[in-house]
Amino acid sequence: MIDQNILDSLRQYTASMQRSVTLVLQSGEHSKRAELLTFLEQIASVSDHISVVQEDATQLRSPISFRLDVEGKDTGIQFSGIPSGHEFNSLVLAILRASGTPLKLDQSLQDMISSIEEPMHFEVFVSLSCHNCPEVVQSLNQFALLNDRISAEMIDGGLYQDLVAERDIQGVPSVYLNGELFANGKVDTAELIDKLLASKPAATSQPDSQTQTKAAPTKQLPLQDVVVIGGGPAGVGSAIYSARKGLKVTIIADRFGGQVKDTMGIENLIGVPSTTGTKLTNDMQAHLKDYDVTLKEYLRVTEIVQGDIKTVTLSSGEVIRAKTLIIATGAKWRELGVPGEKENIGNGVAYCPHCDGPFFKGKDVAVIGGGNSGIEAALDLAGIVKSVTVFEFMPELKADAVLVKQAEQRNNIKILKNVATKQIVATDGKVSAIEYQDRATDEVTQLPLHGVFVQIGLLPNSKFLGDVVELSQHGEVKINERCQTSAKGIYAAGDVTTVPYKQIVISMGEGAKASLAAFEYLLTLDVKDEEDVKEAA
Repeated sequence: MIDQNILDSLRQYTASMQRSVTLVLQSGEHSKRAELLTFLEQIASVSDHISVVQEDATQLRSPISFRLDVEGKDTGIQFSGIPSGHEFNSLVLAILRASGTPLKLDQSLQDMISSIEEPMHFEVFVSLSCHNCPEVVQSLNQFALLNDRISAEMIDGGLYQDLVAERDIQGVPSVYLNGELFANGKVDTAELIDKLLASKPAATSQPDSQTQTKAAPTKQLPLQDVVVIGGGPAGVGSAIYSARKGLKVTIIADRFGGQVKDTMGIENLIGVPSTTGTKLTNDMQAHLKDYDVTLKEYLRVTEIVQGDIKTVTLSSGEVIRAKTLIIATGAKWRELGVPGEKENIGNGVAYCPHCDGPFFKGKDVAVIGGGNSGIEAALDLAGIVKSVTVFEFMPELKADAVLVKQAEQRNNIKILKNVATKQIVATDGKVSAIEYQDRATDEVTQLPLHGVFVQIGLLPNSKFLGDVVELSQHGEVKINERCQTSAKGIYAAGDVTTVPYKQIVISMGEGAKASLAAFEYLLTLDVKDEEDVKEAA
């Protein structure tokens, strides 16, 4: 069931396991149970530190559910289904981290999660083809390892269709906390942490003896030469070029990889004929690790205070001081802003066709947007759904001719141009139609369908900046040819800026340019080291 090459790789990964992990499988009958048992036994075969036992674990969901125990103690991590596909990594990481591999969470976040005092049980409904789901599963598994009061269960929606129908789930990941909907649709680790701390604030006391992992107090960083805000191509380019100059560099990324992480195929990165967003994100992270750069991941910037020495406050409450800043926060999916959109996210409204497309197999859907992303989404969906109707606001499509030609050749893709989406209609909590207006005749039509995929471009992630730097009317950070903003010592690069042509290769170059400009600025400063700094705060 598991390829021998993968098993060989697992044998290497598990060689350094510090503690024994037991995969406890629920007893009982199920058509998939034999397959799951074989799957788990194959994994256990790679290490003497991994074993499989079967027992009447009544706290588990079904005979195709299992949990992870470490040296006889329940970790709180559960899987209901066979975690193959994209979720295979979630299981492997859970095993390694439970056995002692360091968690991938900033120390300040570990402190906060460890101190939560209320019991929490998370259920994460996933699709094994969803490339966004593993991040959510893996993050919640880390929460469980940090705090005995927290448990997390991955549920394969394909094997629990009755439960999916009962809860009206139409998009993944769909996260429940103590039986109530907590988050659904496209969500990342930083958003999970924000929602978690907002709904269940962490205690101010230090973690007690019940917590599985005691976190050491967070140490404040020394004065940094450069703080880069953003972990996409522009941010990583800035950090690497700055580090190569021998500077003290910190990069703050609420979501490492940014929009690249959601891109399936990349074929226009010079020197790299073909790659994927996931691989490029991993490659960028590996490259960054070659340098002495402090990475603050899954954290947001909540405040920036100007001055010769800038202060940056993070969502964890930590404050970092820096001589220069580089803003590289990229952009996010633009929303339609019509009635029925926000209300039906996860119930028929989606932004990721690859993740949520399988939920609409054999159904009629719409794609809003006639640019490259919209036509690519239509082509992806055409192989899954019954029909795709593309809605383009302008009289002509903006997508590349080669993509338009492919779409026109598909008999289940229909393209409507010069139309405006008016509202998304729902019936019994699920999308049932889209209402649109012909801009030439003003005629309003309602088209019955089951899903709407929004693909209308990006919005710059600049709201957190307030009036720190000057923004364009579109919210982009205004920069000059040297990536300098309106504020002294603050630079910006990539999709968040006014630079034209939002492309990965351009963002990388702009990030490098911003770091070189920041380095030249640092050479002009009178402050040379920490002792020379007069505290401004």
